[in-house]
Order: sequence, then structure tokens, then C-alpha cells
Amino acid sequence: MELPPRFQTSHEMVVQNSLRDGLAQWWITNQLWVLWSLLLVPLVLELAFGTFPFLYLVLVPISILGTYLIYRSAKARLQTKTDELEALGQLHLATAEALATAIDAKDQTTHCHLRRVQIYAAGMGEVFGLSRNEIEALKAGALLHDVGKLAVPSHILNKPGPLTPAEFEKMKIHTVVGAQILARVNFPYPVIPIIRHHHEQWDGRGYPDKLRGEQIPITARIISVVDCFDSLREDRPFRRSMTLSEATAFLLRGSGIHFDPVVVEEFIKNLPRFEARIEALGLKHQSASHSPEPIQLNDVDLGQTRERGSYIAYDQIKKAHREVYALYEIARTFGTSLDVEHTLEILVDKVGHVVPFDTCVVYIYDEKKGYASARHVVGKYAQKLSSRCIALGEGVTGFALANRSAVNQLHPSLDFTDINPEAGIKYRSMASLPLFKDDTLLGALSVYSSELEQYTDDHMRLLETVTRLASDALGNAMQHALAESNALTDSLTGLPNARYLALRFDEEAARARRTDRAFQVMMFDLDEFKSVNDTFGHKAGDKMLREVAHIIEAQLREYDFLARYGGDEFVAIVQEVVGSQVDELCLRIENAVSKFTLMTGRNRYARVGISIGTAIFGIDGETLDQLVVAADEKMYRMKSDHKLERTVA
Repeated sequence: MELPPRFQTSHEMVVQNSLRDGLAQWWITNQLWVLWSLLLVPLVLELAFGTFPFLYLVLVPISILGTYLIYRSAKARLQTKTDELEALGQLHLATAEALATAIDAKDQTTHCHLRRVQIYAAGMGEVFGLSRNEIEALKAGALLHDVGKLAVPSHILNKPGPLTPAEFEKMKIHTVVGAQILARVNFPYPVIPIIRHHHEQWDGRGYPDKLRGEQIPITARIISVVDCFDSLREDRPFRRSMTLSEATAFLLRGSGIHFDPVVVEEFIKNLPRFEARIEALGLKHQSASHSPEPIQLNDVDLGQTRERGSYIAYDQIKKAHREVYALYEIARTFGTSLDVEHTLEILVDKVGHVVPFDTCVVYIYDEKKGYASARHVVGKYAQKLSSRCIALGEGVTGFALANRSAVNQLHPSLDFTDINPEAGIKYRSMASLPLFKDDTLLGALSVYSSELEQYTDDHMRLLETVTRLASDALGNAMQHALAESNALTDSLTGLPNARYLALRFDEEAARARRTDRAFQVMMFDLDEFKSVNDTFGHKAGDKMLREVAHIIEAQLREYDFLARYGGDEFVAIVQEVVGSQVDELCLRIENAVSKFTLMTGRNRYARVGISIGTAIFGIDGETLDQLVVAADEKMYRMKSDHKLERTVA
């Protein structure tokens, strides 16, 4: 196995030192006790046999040299293995830290949260006099206590509001899942109890095993306090960060309920020392909303190169998860409304969450008219752009409409060539994307910026995703609006039908009661209409109904309401017309209808008359049925008079 550079250096130094140990030094240090036995043996032989074994004296130095060489080789191999184990330990810790960083990025926390929790936890382990293995477990547990959140969906982890009971149950599984994941790692110190029990509570109301008091491992109790404290100091999607005093007060409120009171007391007592250590390492709390620059940590702790790469990777992971969550929220929100205006409001709001703009305009395309009109405008110059109409191929937006493709490389001034330069509408960049569902062109979304040089590929990718989701929602809303309109519209004349009349009457009645102002219900019935059908056919009769509807509408004001009631009958709701004004209106309508002639063929013409009856809300009745009956009676009296006049003539 090839060792890291710093471990290779350590190994070479050991070998060099060993080589410098001479035979004499090694002998004095390690083998001096053997000298006496080696000298004693020849002396005994001399005394016993009178002979001195010269061969023995020759072999002894050779044996000593061989022993020394074996020792030196064994010592070098042992040092190599020791270095390898240290390198593996460092690699193991670095892998755990990288995994924990990825988990925290998924949870949208900041990069230094884990390191601070680790410092707090290790410091508390020393305060309580825990063993070396327990302190190592605290360091690893600080990194990996939330590893089980890999099993929790991002939309739950980063939900901006309170979790539902079902969502909270899903969140709670992370303790059990984390313990199951790490059970396969075979840590040499007790990490699993921390992972499984760091959400247990002192009063026994925690999870997953509802342990209480000292049943909870001390390491888990420590992580519970320090992790909660540091989390409170950071901005999260569902709340703002707390100050030091606020977070401390929170721990004190939970002491003896959620947290071990002794752990809380000792933590607060030693907090200044921990904070000084954190500040010295450059890990001081910063609000996530300020997007701090990458933090350079002490070389001894992490190493500048590794820290920089870790921060970049973390930032990319966090950005990716934030993007996924934003798109999830967009997709979820688009499915909540079938109202066109509300859908457009949601679209513009969500676009503002993923790309910057100064102005956003949503155009809706009308196939019959052949152009798109600005339907929803937000931002600078909104009032000036609210009445914009763009034909296919006209400007940047028209190009996007005509080609059904996104555009971001043309200058925004092309969209405003018909606007007087004195209007002062100026932008530096823009992007326009078509809105279409299946093969139906719905419109376009255009965003304009005074700051950006150009909308980037990332911007366009996000905009295309949002507009694709929006197109489906907008298409559904427009289909719903069309269906709703058809349900309230008479298909023959295009006027509101009797159902719509009932809805409008309720609105007018409520307004009249609120303002104490009456309104008129007018009943219209065509005279001699049956003879038109009998003489010229039903197609001519249908055309007559349409033309008469337009004639009556032309005599009413824009805010008056006219509906086809059924057959050849129409009903109007007319506001604030009283006395002689009613008679004048009826006379104008009678004259206009009687003067109208419908050509049905060569030298063939059809004519009808009209009879009108009126009723006043609050005088002739309070409900639509009462007023229609009252107006109908007056209308039939007029019809009888008209019939008598025609008979006499």
C-alpha cells in the first residue's frame, strides 16, 4: 500500500534513525543482559575442563550480528504497519466527514456545523472524564449522527413550515436507519448508541426507543445538547437563526425535559472555552443567508487544500438539493389552482425564486386574433407593458412564439421597437420561452434584466423546467376556464345562459342590499319569431336570434348584463335606471329591433318585433324567480297590445 506523503516521511525517518544505531549502541540499549551469559559460559567451561572454546568466541559475534539484523528488519516492518494503520484511520475519518458533509448539504445546513458540533462534543467528553474510546465515538458521532437522513425525502427535510404527523413519522426513521447503516462499519468505539439515541429525551418522550434519564447513553445525551445548540445558531428554511443568548435560554427551558440537566449545566459553564476554540479555527457562526466566502481552516485540523475542495463539493451538493426542492415546490404549487390568473401569479412568483429579473411578462396567445397579449406583468415598467400585444415573429418574444423555442441571445430592445424611446424602457438582457401544451401554443414568458449581461445556460435550464411545469398547469387552467365558460354561456348567441344569470343576480342582489340601491330586471320576448322559423327555416331563426342579441346589447351599457333565458326570451339586469329612463330604454330597444331586417335569400327578408317587461328588485320581489314572473306578466301584456295592433293593421 502506498502511504500518504506525510506518513512516508515519518517512515523514512524511523528507518534512517535505526540505521544510525550502531551495533554497540543497540547492544548496550537492548542486549546488555545477554553479555553476562555469553561471558559466563566460557568461564564455566575453562574451570570444568581446562579448555577455552575458541570456536565459541568466533560464533558469538556472528550470532549477535544476525540477531541485530533480524531485530532491525522486524522493527522497520512494524513501523510500516503502524503507519499504514494510521493512514487508514485518517482515511476512515476523512470518508466519514465527506459523507457527513453530503448529508448536511442535503439537509441545507452550513458547512462548519459538523466541525463545531465535533469540538463541542469532544470537549464535553473531556469535561465528563470519558474514556479515549468514548471521546473518539463522540467525534465520529458528531459527524455521522444524521446519516439516516439519506432515507428522508428532501422536501420533508427542507419544508419551510411545520411537518405534518405523517411527515414527522418519516423524519423519525433516520435514527434507526442511521444505526443500521453504521452497524456494518464495525467502528472500534461505541458510535451506534449515539446514532440511535441522540433524539431520546430526558423525560422519555423521545424516539425511537423512548428511553428516559440515565437509560440514555451519556454520549447520546451530549450529542443531543450540542447538536441542538449549534443548529439553533444557524438559519434554516423553516426559521431564522438564534443569538447565543437565545440558544442558551432554549437549552435551559428544555433542561430536565428534553435534555440531561447536568449536561446542559456543564455545557453552558464551558461554552466560553469551546467558543474560543471555534473562533481560533475560523469556524465562527455566520448566517447562511449571507453566503459567506469559503472558510480556510488550520492546516493541522483539515488542511487548506482538502478544506477548499470539501467546501466546493458541499456548496455544489447544497445548491443541487436546493434546486430540486425548489422545483418540487413549484410542481406541487402549480397543481393547487385551476384559475388562470392565479396560475400566472404562481408562475411569475416561482420564476423569481430560480432566476433574477427586473421585469417578467406572461403573454397569452389568441389563435383567432393571431397575436399574444400581455396578461400578467410584474416589476419595472409594469404599467407601461400591461397592454402590450405581440404578433408571431415580432421582436424576441414573437420569435420565441413563432419558433416555439427559447431565446436568450437577442437584445431586449427588439421587443420595444414600437414604443417611443422617451418612455425610457431599457434592459441589458432578456430571455423568452414559449408556453405550449402538446401542440397547442398557449403564450410566452419573457424576463428582462437591467443588471445581467446575459441569461446563462443554467438560467435557461431552470426557466425551461419551470415553464414546462407551468405550461401543463396553464393548459389545464385554460381548459377549465373554457369548460366553465361553456357551462355558463349560450352556445347559439354567445351570451351568458340562465345558469350564469342566476349567479349574476345573486351578486347584484348582495350589492343592492349593501348599498341600498335597486336594479331592474328586464324580460325580452321576440314577436312573430315562430313565423320566421316556419317560413325561412331554423337556420334563419338562429341567425335572427344572434342578430337581435347584438342589437339589445348595443342599447345597454357595458356594465349591464344580458343573458339568453331560453327559446326567444332574453333577460337583462340593469343598474340604477328608474322612472322615465326605463321607458326610454325600452322604446330604444323596440325601435332598434323593429327596424332590423334579416336577408334570408333573394328578395326575401325576415322581421321580428320585441315585447319588454320590467320588474324592480325590492319592490316587485327579492328573488330572481319573483322578479322574472313580475317582468314576464308585464311583457305579456305588452305582447298582447302588439298583437292587437298588428291585427288592426
